[in-house]
Amino acid sequence: MLPSSIDKLPGFRRRFIVTPGPDRVSSEVEDDYHCMGVTIHHDGKVATKVAAVMQRAPWTPCPGAVAMLEQTFTGVPLDRFAARGEKQANCTHLHDLAVLAAAHAFDSDPHVYDILVSDPVDGRRQAELRRDGLTVLGWVHVGGRIVEPAELAGVTLDKMRPWIDTLDRARQGAPHAEHARLLRWGTILAGGRTIAWEKQSDTSRLPVGNCYTFQPQRLTAAKRIGVIRDFSQGIQPLEEHRPAP
Repeated sequence: MLPSSIDKLPGFRRRFIVTPGPDRVSSEVEDDYHCMGVTIHHDGKVATKVAAVMQRAPWTPCPGAVAMLEQTFTGVPLDRFAARGEKQANCTHLHDLAVLAAAHAFDSDPHVYDILVSDPVDGRRQAELRRDGLTVLGWVHVGGRIVEPAELAGVTLDKMRPWIDTLDRARQGAPHAEHARLLRWGTILAGGRTIAWEKQSDTSRLPVGNCYTFQPQRLTAAKRIGVIRDFSQGIQPLEEHRPAP
C-alpha cells in the first residue's frame, strides 16, 4: 500500500460515516465541496422512509434532489438499492450515500471511510482509502492513468468499471468492489482542486444529464454556491458538524 506520508501532503480529503441501528441506518459524507447525509428507516427488509439533508452543496438546484432521493428509494427492498438505478436523475452523492447505507444496514458497528488524494506533483497523485483507520486500497496515477499497482498499470479512472465488477466475484482478501468504487469517485472529485473557479462555474463546460442539477431543465440556470474547504490544512471532514436527517 501507499506510504503514510500522504497524510502530510496537501490534497483532497473525503470522509464517510455509516451508522446502523435497529430500524434505521444513516450515512454521511463531507469533502471540499459537499456535506450531506441520508437516513433510511426500514422494517428489516424494505425502506419505509428515506430522509436526506444537504448542509453544503455546490449548485443552487442541488437541494431539490432531496425529494428525488426519497421518491427513488422509499418502498424499495434494502437488498435492491444498488439495482434500483436512476443515479443520474438524483444527486449522485446522495444516491451513493443511500446505496452505501443500505449495504450496511445490518452491520453491528459503525464504519468510517477516509479517502485521501494528494495534489499532483509533476502530474503524479497518490490516492488511498482507509476503513476504520486501516488502509484497504491505494494507487498512484498520472493524468488519470494508473501507474501503481502493476496489475492496474495503464488503466484510466473512467475505464475502471470492468475491473471493479470483477471484485464482486473476487477471492477473499482481494480488494472489495465497494472500496474501489469509493476510491475511484473520490479520486475523480479530487481533480476539482486543480480546476480554476471560473471553469468549474461555467455551465457550458459541464456534461448534460450526469446528475439531478445537470439535467437540461436545470443546468442553464444553475449557479455555484457554498464554501469550498481544504481539509488537508487541519480538521478532518465531519469533525466540526455532522448532518442529521
